[in-house]
Amino acid sequence: MPISLRFRLSLAMFLEFFTWGAWYVTLGTYLFDRFGASAVQVGSAYANFSLAAALSPVFVGLVADRYFAAQRVLGVLHLLGAGVLILLARTDDYGPFWWLLLLYTLLYAPTMALMNSVTFRQLRDGGREFPLIRVFGTAGWIVAGLLLGYLGMESSASLFYLAAGSSAVLGLVSFTLPDTPPDRTEGASLGSVLGKEALVLFRQRSFLVFFLSSLAICIPLSFYYSFANPFLNDLGITNAAGKMTLGQLSEFLFLLVIPLAFKRFGIKAMLAVGIVAWVVRYVLFAYGDADNRMGMLYVGILLHGVCYDFFFVTGQIYVDRAAGERIRSAAQGLITFATYGVGMLIGSYVSGLVTGRFALPKGGGVQFDWQGVWLIPAGIAAAVLVVFLITFREEQREKVNNNKRNNKDNANEAR
Repeated sequence: MPISLRFRLSLAMFLEFFTWGAWYVTLGTYLFDRFGASAVQVGSAYANFSLAAALSPVFVGLVADRYFAAQRVLGVLHLLGAGVLILLARTDDYGPFWWLLLLYTLLYAPTMALMNSVTFRQLRDGGREFPLIRVFGTAGWIVAGLLLGYLGMESSASLFYLAAGSSAVLGLVSFTLPDTPPDRTEGASLGSVLGKEALVLFRQRSFLVFFLSSLAICIPLSFYYSFANPFLNDLGITNAAGKMTLGQLSEFLFLLVIPLAFKRFGIKAMLAVGIVAWVVRYVLFAYGDADNRMGMLYVGILLHGVCYDFFFVTGQIYVDRAAGERIRSAAQGLITFATYGVGMLIGSYVSGLVTGRFALPKGGGVQFDWQGVWLIPAGIAAAVLVVFLITFREEQREKVNNNKRNNKDNANEAR
């Protein structure tokens, strides 16, 4: 791949996640400080992104992929998104803000799939080359968090201007990306876009258990995304957004561990470790503080890599292997729709309702009884863990495939 093309793709990936990270992590803190929002309203605001994530496959699969060049749709969506972000920065009432945020997330959510589509079209070996470009997305998220914390913009409308500037630049950069023409193959339907063909996998009990566990674990995940930054700020921790980028660094490092751990321990053990990490993280959050037990909060943040990679990334590998070649895309579409769409939508509202129950009288030192808040998702994750350990079994076909792969790897090493 020419260096100039690799640079443009890497820059686009950096800006894609910089734009998202510039507003998403600190949205809860912004809503509390700017509008005096309730916890339920914070959860409702985050639910917008989940709703958009559930609808974006429909837009990408039935409209963008079939009728328009991906890089042009990417550019238009980001330019329109920049305009909406500016309006969000200037909005002083929660009601209009909520609707504008829904509009923005509907514009942004499809761009993630489109960005991947444009990138993969240029790669000869996606498995080897894509991570080298995707890592710039993680870098973009980290830089956004560090910048917000350093400039003290976590509860300032300036964070939306920052995201708008990034989105506008990305919109222009998108038009310089290689042409990715639409796939005019006939026969695409709403059912196929949402992974209808993969429903046969529910005949496997373990896949059903994994599917339901994935939906359930999205509730603890939503607590983190919606309230971790307000929690740290409420405790008086400085540069909370910057400190939270340690989670993304951890995510990047544990991605490197997954291939070795997968080969050594197998699907069930890795998924279980991921769920255990959620329990431990929230117990640490519940009993940590900004004084003598700050280390507990740091460990809780750093566990993000285990929480996310060992469950969700490993889960994607499990789905890929359980589905097989014929329905692989449909299966990934189904699990993405279920987790980032339905699961996170439910989780956003549940986290808001639960956190609202632990609100403290105004005028005190903190806004919420955070110990009570964090013990709820810890308990949910613990319940998911127990059910998962009892009911999940790796299918025999999976074990055979894993053994074949291990034997092949050993034979290659012997050579």
